[in-house]
Amino acid sequence: MSNPLKHASATITDGRDRAPARSMFKAIGFTDEDLAKPIIGIANTWIETMPCNFTLRDLAVKVKEGVRAAGGTPMEFNTIAVSDGITMGTEGMKGSLVSREIVADSIELAARSYMFDGLIALVACDKTIPAGAMGLARVNVPSVLLYGGSILPGQINGVDITIQDVFEAVGAHAAGKISDEELLEIEDRACPGAGACGGQYTANTMATAMEVIGISPIGTASIPAVDPRKDDAGYQAGFVLMEALKANLRPRDIMKRKAFENAVASVAATGGSTNAVLHLLALARDCDVDLSIDDFDAISERTPLLVDLKPGGKYVAADVDKAGGIQLIAKRLVEGGYADGSQMTVTGATLATASDIAVETPGQDVIRALDKPIKPTGGLVILKGNLAPEGGVVKVAGSGHLRHRGPAKVFENEESAMQAVTGGGISDGDVLVIRYEGPAGGPGMREMLGVTAGIVGAGLGETVALLTDGRFSGATRGLMVGHVAPEAARGGPIAAVRNGDTVVIDCAERRLDVELTAEEIAARLAAVETPPARYASGVFAKYAKLVSSSSLGAVTHPV
Repeated sequence: MSNPLKHASATITDGRDRAPARSMFKAIGFTDEDLAKPIIGIANTWIETMPCNFTLRDLAVKVKEGVRAAGGTPMEFNTIAVSDGITMGTEGMKGSLVSREIVADSIELAARSYMFDGLIALVACDKTIPAGAMGLARVNVPSVLLYGGSILPGQINGVDITIQDVFEAVGAHAAGKISDEELLEIEDRACPGAGACGGQYTANTMATAMEVIGISPIGTASIPAVDPRKDDAGYQAGFVLMEALKANLRPRDIMKRKAFENAVASVAATGGSTNAVLHLLALARDCDVDLSIDDFDAISERTPLLVDLKPGGKYVAADVDKAGGIQLIAKRLVEGGYADGSQMTVTGATLATASDIAVETPGQDVIRALDKPIKPTGGLVILKGNLAPEGGVVKVAGSGHLRHRGPAKVFENEESAMQAVTGGGISDGDVLVIRYEGPAGGPGMREMLGVTAGIVGAGLGETVALLTDGRFSGATRGLMVGHVAPEAARGGPIAAVRNGDTVVIDCAERRLDVELTAEEIAARLAAVETPPARYASGVFAKYAKLVSSSSLGAVTHPV
């Protein structure tokens, strides 16, 4: 009789007719004993093109050891991954958001093809985290998502620095504020080893959200990538998965509507990346959960900013671990009534019970007490208006620049905007409008940390605003509005803006408008000649044809 835990893989491995399959497995070292156990797919996003995912090959060894010790047979497979930080500001950056779909698709495809009984996804860089969760949700077998961990900070003169400082140093250098030697020193010191970018940028934002939503074992994500404790977390993940398999606990049993609200609250409370809006909307779609862009504003408005992290704050991701970990953040949210502690997590414990393991480091001020928040409301704001009927996203954590009225300077792509920033072509009061960089128009909705960091580095962070149908890195700060939808390539009002038009951004009123009548906007849009598609074939062309609005998560599901 087949092992009852082999609810899917028995179709591949059991019985007379499966002898050819068993023969092929035996060719690479699997035994009859191995094949009689539940088969656990290990989806690895390891790649040798970035520090973020670089440790995942070694972490997979520990994960597989844990699976074997817990009674399963692991089988590892790989996906691709695209580094946002390395490709930023280039044509290659168009592949970043596209890669989220490719990673999710590849996990789903491998899991459905080999009929794994359970899955563990090893993730690290920005898009691999939501992609891993999306793949697990689609297949919906017992699963664990395990984050590879943050990089440790670099240091100059005893001050912690991250990749954000390198991007801002480029702007400072272009403005003549620092020398070649100073730029090189920052470049050399900012990234001292492996791990994902070290602030509450997109990777650590999504790692936090995935632990709070319940698909990652609580207490694992905040351990830095090079910390020996990460190996222990990997080993234990194998046991967590096998217990979930015995309990038949599946991703969609965990990631329900209230769990998504918990995840959004964790983003708001930590001043997290605007990319979380895209990714949680996309994941919700794969979980059949009704979540809208407006929910982010409502939840952020009722959630205090509790964690003092870069880019808007003082500390780096490794400091969260020292302070008590993401489990302490979760505990704060539950105790304050900002998260529903009754929601199930992958270990089988509720969020309240799981986060109760948190041990706060005495005297720490990274994760604030409930009665001492940094701000009474969270870090995300959704703006709507005649420039963004479907919405735009801005992160207000760490910024006092919340209203701006000024003349538009319009750019048809990121490169021309970057040239203006580094060439001294931007003045106090300007509103940079960067369009045709949306999901379809880019295609791929590039992040624009080069531009936004260049503005800050040039000393214009509190006097200039920016809006785009593209998106931003989690390291972006200042009054920067992304995800403006509908995008220009699909007839959005952002396509009607001209140089000198007066744009008004008002975070308090949740408005994003251009001072034009509806009739004038309509007349201008009727005359717009949309640029031809940048790619006529291949992956980018397919993506541009299929992708939804950013207000729906920029997903490629068929309607």
